[in-house]
Amino acid sequence: MDFSALRSAIASGNPVIAMPALVALREATAEEAEELLLLGLKQEAFALRSLSCAGLGIKRTPAGRDALVQALKFDNDSNVKAEAANSLVNHGLESAWPLLLEAFETNDQWLIRCSILSAVAEHPEVLTSQLLQLAKLAVADSDGTVRVSGAQILGLIIKQKTVESAAARTELLRLQQDQDHRVVAAVLSGLLN
Repeated sequence: MDFSALRSAIASGNPVIAMPALVALREATAEEAEELLLLGLKQEAFALRSLSCAGLGIKRTPAGRDALVQALKFDNDSNVKAEAANSLVNHGLESAWPLLLEAFETNDQWLIRCSILSAVAEHPEVLTSQLLQLAKLAVADSDGTVRVSGAQILGLIIKQKTVESAAARTELLRLQQDQDHRVVAAVLSGLLN
């Protein structure tokens, strides 16, 4: 693997040239890929920063995790923040949880919130209490897509038959009168299954 050529391609900032170089890093070790993925995060094109975030979620290093935290907090593009949130979960849900919760509460962009919901809900180590906390925030959102995701998570909590199931059922019952028909459909699905 010619890392010098990959570095030049990524540093060009041209997505047509840089994206294949970033994708080629899947063959590199985490240590080999780190510098180039961090370089990708510095590029102007959001697609390069987003792809770099995805790579840092696969090629996990401490410096890569730190860069993902910075991207989640400070990048000006919602796509990049959403990918950073998703990739942070790959570094461990326990350490990512406070960051994701803060990001959910401070970013009202539906893409970021839905990425966080999806990444957390699919993580094998997620606690039901964490799911409930996040779902309650989601169903209070003004965006219907986020409320649908929250309602779906509440339905998952009910199926788990845990201490939190009763609270999840209460939240779903409250949502039966939601103005968005997609939310109502998710509520009914959650209550019936």
